Amino acid sequence: MATKVGVLVMSYGTPESLEQVESYYTHIRRGHPPTAEQLKDLKDRYEAIVGGVFPLRANTNNQVASLQEALNARSTNAEVEFICYQGLKHANPFIEDGVAKMAEDGIKEAIGIVLAPHYSVMSVGSYIKRAESKAEELGISMKFIKNYHLHPSLIEALAARVSSKLDQFVEAGAERDKVRVLFSAHSLPEKILQMGDPYQDQLLETSRAVAEKTGVTSWQFTWQSAGRTAEPWLGPDILDTLRTLSQEQVEDILVAPIGFVSDHLEVLYDLDIEAKTIAKELDMRLERIDSLNSDSLYMETMSDVIIKTWEKE
Repeated sequence: MATKVGVLVMSYGTPESLEQVESYYTHIRRGHPPTAEQLKDLKDRYEAIVGGVFPLRANTNNQVASLQEALNARSTNAEVEFICYQGLKHANPFIEDGVAKMAEDGIKEAIGIVLAPHYSVMSVGSYIKRAESKAEELGISMKFIKNYHLHPSLIEALAARVSSKLDQFVEAGAERDKVRVLFSAHSLPEKILQMGDPYQDQLLETSRAVAEKTGVTSWQFTWQSAGRTAEPWLGPDILDTLRTLSQEQVEDILVAPIGFVSDHLEVLYDLDIEAKTIAKELDMRLERIDSLNSDSLYMETMSDVIIKTWEKE
């Protein structure tokens, strides 16, 4: 009989319907319900996405299923069967639920991975902390993957997307080397810099690797989707970057949100609606690379690091 190895696939989570937005937002706010204005603003953003669809949940489900398939196809150990479980930070099934389900299924050994290639103590670190605590409580031996931001297959997948979109600019009459590529990721509070957090450095490493592989020289990094809190967040924000580039007479922009691996609110609203609206007002053309979602190279990236982590003594 094959040894069953659990794989806890963790992500931020999203509501599955507009009716769940309030409870979801309340969980993000650590039990403090949003004001009527805050709730309306978030619901409006979801409704602005085509058909009011909640694509992140479906994408995450597909990623988890595709990863399990890739793991068992790539594994050379016939005596091991990888079984993937989902654990979300702010929605059901929560991270603790995923670990509990593994224990219920008799899993004794497991690997934890987050659907985010770059590590920060405030993001990936917080997922790991919760999973680790629950695993210890239930007697599951668990290893964790902190980052995979320079995996060759990940860089290849991102580079292919950048090149494909740049080709479209050229077909539309633009000069390839005059298209400014903006690599972006979710902003975090500035205090992570004083903590020596690797998040910013890892994002820049991925950006450079993709730029080098695609031969892109006109690129820069920018932040997006900062939280609305009193403390300062990492910047500049992409909307401010667009205004600055407009003053520099840059007309063509390609956004590569390398900090995100799936189509969800920060991509479908913050970039496809909000950033595109600003770009249009500034008479700039803005396009975005396609998200990784369940891309085979992304599945290859995660399955490779999981198998190597499992095999490592």
